[in-house]
Amino acid sequence: MIGKESVFYALRNMKHSWARSSLTIFSIFVGIMTIFIFISFGWGIYDYVDDLTSSSSADKLMIQAVGNGMPGMDDAFALTEDDLKSIEKTAGIKEAVGVKYGVATIKKSGTLKYTFLISLDPENLIMLEMNNIGIDSGRMFSSGETGKVILGHNYKIADKIFDKSISLNDQIEVNGQSMKVIGFMEEIGNPQDDSQVYISDDYFDKILPNSSYAMIIASVEDTKTIKQTIENVEKSLRKERGVDEGEEDFFVTSYQDMLESFMVALNIIIGFVILIALISVIVSAVNTANTMITSVLERYKEIGILKSIGAKNSEIFGIFLFESSVFGFISGAIGVFLGWVATSLAGIYLKNMGWGFLQPHYSVSLFAGCILFAMITGAISGVIPAYNASRINTVDALRYE
Repeated sequence: MIGKESVFYALRNMKHSWARSSLTIFSIFVGIMTIFIFISFGWGIYDYVDDLTSSSSADKLMIQAVGNGMPGMDDAFALTEDDLKSIEKTAGIKEAVGVKYGVATIKKSGTLKYTFLISLDPENLIMLEMNNIGIDSGRMFSSGETGKVILGHNYKIADKIFDKSISLNDQIEVNGQSMKVIGFMEEIGNPQDDSQVYISDDYFDKILPNSSYAMIIASVEDTKTIKQTIENVEKSLRKERGVDEGEEDFFVTSYQDMLESFMVALNIIIGFVILIALISVIVSAVNTANTMITSVLERYKEIGILKSIGAKNSEIFGIFLFESSVFGFISGAIGVFLGWVATSLAGIYLKNMGWGFLQPHYSVSLFAGCILFAMITGAISGVIPAYNASRINTVDALRYE
């Protein structure tokens, strides 16, 4: 254990060499700040994905046709009413709904914008359930209702899409048709999704006739047999579309599998970025070790004096190890603070830009973990210099010039 006097002695020496100490601290906290930033944002994305993997989406399947373009924008993406009926009759399927996409113009006060028009079946809202969103204000369509529109979240915010915000009961033009705004969707967290326009499925066929389904979303009766249900759906669609196994012009995937694939890619990206940050910390640790070695050389005779008046090897070792640990602690505290400031400002900026799902995660374990990691890194980098200092021969040190 390092004594009280040794602590004051170590702190006094650090203050005496403040210029070198500051550079050492700077080299460490940059790496810690980088690690904090990427972990907090990565953790935030994991939180977002966890919200999506709620019970409302765990039982969902997505069926899409194979093509080369955006679903609903390419003739190759052709899922029909017959495909939907075939899926609804498949063993293990509880319910299914077809979703249509289309590019549409939206006009307000003489300003014209292009966006995606999406169909919604007011009697079956599993698409909204799958994406864990609902109506933020206003109401949903009634069955067979026309001339009404629900807008994405960004339409009610000034300067997001139009100069002025749109309110409930306002009139807007969609593909030249005047429609009444009856609701706004909850914020999804990215500009494209939050600028989409929704109309009832019956009304969609009048605005964009002869449109095919961009995708079919189905819910299964039992999530425990979801793999078997996928195989049943594939078999039903092969029969309906007249294709052999291995030549499918469609694909079926569970929402859970899609998110898991996303998570694998996310883990690789975040792991790679953190690895780069760790390399920076390793370089900082080498710099800290160099600082401690220099400190030992500068205080060689001083160490001899301490030993001559009774200082033990363990006390000398403790002094230098304490110094390197303090370097790490101060660096970690500064790095975490600056990381928190940077991520907070970035989170506000991203939210204002419409990327609300990209938000940092804060927790006691994140703050304490980064500081502890920096402290341990500093301590490890000072072990060898501290050991060398403790093994200095007293007589040689006193004669050192």
